[in-house]
Amino acid sequence: MSDFVSAVELKDLLDEGAPVRVIDVRWRLDRPEAGHADYRTGHIPGAVFASLDTELSTHGEPSEGRHPLPSTATLQAAARRWGLRTGDTVVAYDDAKGLAAARAWWLLRQAGVDVRVLDGGLRGWKAAGFEVATDEVSPEPGDVVLEEIGADALSIDEAAAFPETGVLLDVRAPERYRGETEPLDPVAGHIPGARNLPSMLHLDADGRIRDRETVLGTLAAAGVTPGTPVAAYCGSGVTAAHTALVLHEVGIEAKVFPGSWSQWSNTPGRPVATGEHPG
Repeated sequence: MSDFVSAVELKDLLDEGAPVRVIDVRWRLDRPEAGHADYRTGHIPGAVFASLDTELSTHGEPSEGRHPLPSTATLQAAARRWGLRTGDTVVAYDDAKGLAAARAWWLLRQAGVDVRVLDGGLRGWKAAGFEVATDEVSPEPGDVVLEEIGADALSIDEAAAFPETGVLLDVRAPERYRGETEPLDPVAGHIPGARNLPSMLHLDADGRIRDRETVLGTLAAAGVTPGTPVAAYCGSGVTAAHTALVLHEVGIEAKVFPGSWSQWSNTPGRPVATGEHPG
């Protein structure tokens, strides 16, 4: 079964009254508060706004990264606020090619929830001719009980050692990987041994996942084939979750280093590689 659902499929599920909870995970790194405002200008009818910064992440010291994992209790409280009940399916979407929605997918999947991502996001929903709503959806609290999360996450030490036994993917833009520019973190470069595979290579111009053969070919070029231990990191653990989603879609399981470069570069003593090669 696919981890993605099309706009038409989602509309059919909603029309038939299936137990589906839709969450709007719009978020922007440069304006993290803008997501809720964008939600109020138009969202999929019935969708609840889910905050990436406060419900799908927590906050701590810079050495923990920009988006540390929330506790299971925090995530469960959020899921209940969204109205999630035992046995419900969650469909997450955003307006940024699924990058933020994938964070919800990655966390909720670990927690034992049946979760999908809307292929094409809000743009795909509108392109299909479906209406949007502007109300603030506040459902009755749900009763879902989540399983403990964190099993699919790497610590900073595990990420450092991962290239010895598998492929560690840096899914940021090539210029950040090479260390030519770093707009957000104190040090430019990449984790020694990591290979660069930008997340955008897996998506077409409309933000939909490319066909299976294309994705597998892109992965193979980076040294990832079925059976290869693989993990991913990015700037702060959000985009890396999307890479994990794409890999899972083609049958490859991946770990995520949620601290990512924001944690690595804020931890004194961690080595840094630059240039095109893993180092």
